[in-house]
Amino acid sequence: MLAPLAHIRNWIFDLDNTLYSARIDLFTQIDARIGAYVARRLGLDPADAHRVQKGYFISHGTTLAGLMAEHDVEPHEYLADVHDIEMDVLEHDAPLAAAIAKLPGRKLVFTNADAPYASKVLGRLGLSDHFEAIHDVHATSYAPKPHPDAYHSLCEAHGIDPRAALFIDDMARNLAPAKAIGMTTVWVDNGSEQAPDADRSHIDYTTHDIRHWLETILEPA
Repeated sequence: MLAPLAHIRNWIFDLDNTLYSARIDLFTQIDARIGAYVARRLGLDPADAHRVQKGYFISHGTTLAGLMAEHDVEPHEYLADVHDIEMDVLEHDAPLAAAIAKLPGRKLVFTNADAPYASKVLGRLGLSDHFEAIHDVHATSYAPKPHPDAYHSLCEAHGIDPRAALFIDDMARNLAPAKAIGMTTVWVDNGSEQAPDADRSHIDYTTHDIRHWLETILEPA
């Protein structure tokens, strides 16, 4: 193990656009379904629905959080709708599975999606057996990343010492609260959509390819 990471015993991974590449474009399907849901629910044309969708994403962390706060949307119904997508673009990633298996300590998924969807994604990637838990949006009481309460709920639910934890996410802003409580942070800079925030001072490591980064820290040159 790379010496600066020898203390890490909790390896925490975001799901979408982190455990698979943003180039696969799976999340585009979800993004489109979110826009369609907003249009139907609020009676908006596609352009206005897109504006509302992205506005809630920026101001509330997720579109769901904004819809719950402003329009009393029921989360289970919403999540079932927007996650009703085809996943055949995802394939088993044996090299990534091997790298994750070598990490010393616990491995968890921390996602703003829900556990049923996350389980399907992990299954398609061949990663189901490599994570002990999925901490999803229901487990955070619908306080999504980057709300600080989401990170506290993760640590409390799973007995995690953040000083011995590393968090990997493709959204740079989601790493700031993790860093604030003592976690080591890794940004997967792979072209996924970012909130308008240029601050990167809370990022310890940056990679364009999570599998390559894991292989590097496990077998440093």
